[in-house]
Amino acid sequence: MPKNALKQIRERLMYSRSELARKAGVSPMTIERLENGEPCRLDTKRKVLLALGLPIEDKDKVFG
Repeated sequence: MPKNALKQIRERLMYSRSELARKAGVSPMTIERLENGEPCRLDTKRKVLLALGLPIEDKDKVFG
């Protein structure tokens, strides 16, 4: 059971982990950790949301 919606959103946009990581300026390992529900800095979440084209207000929907 996924801890959050990040993987589903990434796959719906047809981004690989590497592609999303590059767009967000983070490592693919960071994307994997986020998809597994591990904690990260708010700034990292912001970068990922922007790379997905989502508003910052959606952070709770994406990251749980």
